[in-house]
Amino acid sequence: MDTSLSKNERFEIRLSAEERALFAKAQKLSGDRSISSFILRVVKNQAQEIVRQSELLTLTQRDRNRFFELALSESAPNSKLKSAAARYQNLVK
Repeated sequence: MDTSLSKNERFEIRLSAEERALFAKAQKLSGDRSISSFILRVVKNQAQEIVRQSELLTLTQRDRNRFFELALSESAPNSKLKSAAARYQNLVK
């Protein structure tokens, strides 16, 4: 975790006794220094993954739309596409 950043924000949550016990056990097993550092690390990793997946999905949909837009258009292939097709044909012969 990057400790060079100034941490002056605070976030509070309420936990049941069972949740606190579970987090404490997981924190000890993970080797984190505290329950707070454990929760911060786990939640931050999960948040980053959620954002990454969302961005990946957005890119995938945008790319798919652009692909079909180009594939279904009636424009003629440009010189780069013709050159790539020729190289491909030479490779598969």
